[in-house]
Amino acid sequence: MVKIRLRRTGSKKKPTYRVVVADSRSPRDGRFVEIIGYYNPRTEPTTFNIQEDRAIYWLSVGAQPTDVVQKLLKNSGTMERFTQAKAQAKEATAAPAA
Repeated sequence: MVKIRLRRTGSKKKPTYRVVVADSRSPRDGRFVEIIGYYNPRTEPTTFNIQEDRAIYWLSVGAQPTDVVQKLLKNSGTMERFTQAKAQAKEATAAPAA
């Protein structure tokens, strides 16, 4: 299974994270498929940047976000845009059949 999760970077006691797409069997900081963004919880307010088109692509092909990443995607509005795109695709495939 493919997951969208955080990969820890930064020095000791000063974490920053990369948002990566990785196989669920690989270790936290191990092999990944693609880097799609970053997250820095130490700034005020926290910094979260993601390539929205790539995140929506990976969600559409079945990648599962972890709880923290899902919360970040929801706060940034990416999950809402994904559900809208999914609904539009469903309507587009249902319309010719009607």
